[in-house]
Amino acid sequence: MARILLVDDDEALLAVLQLAFGEAGHEVLVARDGREGLTLCERERPSLLVTDVNMPRLDGFALVRTLRERGDTLPILVLTARDDEIDEALGLELGADDYVTKPFSNRVLLSRVAALLRRQALRAGDERSARAPRHVGELELDEERLEVRWRGHAIETTMTELRLLETLTRRPGIVLSRDAVLERIRGDGTVVAPRIIDTYVNRLRRKLEAIDPAFDRIETVIGAGYRWRDP
Repeated sequence: MARILLVDDDEALLAVLQLAFGEAGHEVLVARDGREGLTLCERERPSLLVTDVNMPRLDGFALVRTLRERGDTLPILVLTARDDEIDEALGLELGADDYVTKPFSNRVLLSRVAALLRRQALRAGDERSARAPRHVGELELDEERLEVRWRGHAIETTMTELRLLETLTRRPGIVLSRDAVLERIRGDGTVVAPRIIDTYVNRLRRKLEAIDPAFDRIETVIGAGYRWRDP
């Protein structure tokens, strides 16, 4: 059972989600604006945050930004109704882990939350996996511990960013379409715009370039997709 914090000013939606998460065996905390959500994050230490964007006093983006600026690695899923909000939510400045677009089914939301909780459990595990980290040239991927290193330097990545790196480096030199990458990194059958991959790639590049300004291994193939370039 996980402790899940729901932040939304829509009372009807909160009631539905409280029931759905409760029936799934989770403890549910509720906040009706971002400021209240921030207080509950600090006081109750939830396992995962689900937040809407448009709310009074402190909106969802400001809530996510504040948590990340404080170094909080709490898994965050954003509920959004607009495509431009998706890019901002997943962008480097905010760094939410995932999103679900409105309207959505409870099944889809529960599936996304379960996936984030599984990955968080791996990250927080006390015992190291017997599987050795995988090396692709100067890139090190510890898929069990969800850790990434480039030329020996640790890189803070979200779960989705790690899965993107795993997907590209499994087939170096091979061009993968956005649809193919999306299927591998999400894999829950939900329909989202393939262009969201561009947001993930751009965010990942910026993190790697912050360590190595000459980093160029993730190559865009115009009209086709992306590939991990061999040195």
